[in-house]
Amino acid sequence: MSSMSDADGSLTSSEETSWISWFCSLRGNEFFVEVDERWIQDDFNLHGLSQMVPNYEYALDMILDRDNEMDLTDEQTEVVESSAETLYGLIHQRYIITQRGLEAMFEKYNNVDFGRCPRVFCEGQAMLPVGQSDIPRNSNLKLHCPRCEEIYYPKFSKHNQIDGAYFGTTFPHLFLQVFPELIPSPPKYSYVPRIYGFKIHKSSKQVLKSSCNKQM
Repeated sequence: MSSMSDADGSLTSSEETSWISWFCSLRGNEFFVEVDERWIQDDFNLHGLSQMVPNYEYALDMILDRDNEMDLTDEQTEVVESSAETLYGLIHQRYIITQRGLEAMFEKYNNVDFGRCPRVFCEGQAMLPVGQSDIPRNSNLKLHCPRCEEIYYPKFSKHNQIDGAYFGTTFPHLFLQVFPELIPSPPKYSYVPRIYGFKIHKSSKQVLKSSCNKQM
């Protein structure tokens, strides 16, 4: 591709950049890894995706930088670009649970590219991206903390807009199975509410709620 949008959305016509490299360099797409084009060219790896993504052939040609002889209007090109993003996301979901994909995500995890757990007692534990569904347009991306085993919204809004299916439900859990040395110990402490230094009894909230309900 000789001309495509840069991270700011403007056009650049410098040296040729593959569609995959361009897509992964966009602001907000830092969590993605570059899927090997040879892996994408293996039809076995893409089985079933043609039924899930509209304009599948056009989208695949765009991802692989294949010249398509048919002229498309600007409106049609926008539709194909949207399909290409969806297709790449679903390819990405499959790729990151392969050995090569896991190794690529390992580097990002080691660099804490996915951020740290906001829970105080997790002490800055690095997180992993996760989806709540493997089907696109069901839910946006979340981040999984291996220490407290909870999920959180990403810190930045640009990452909140990523479809969770592009990372899927399997990745973080398989990742820790493959790299068990990265499994952290559970949090040592948990927050204890206190009033004037005294612990609040667990039943106090229920008692207060019951009292309020009787007064209503």
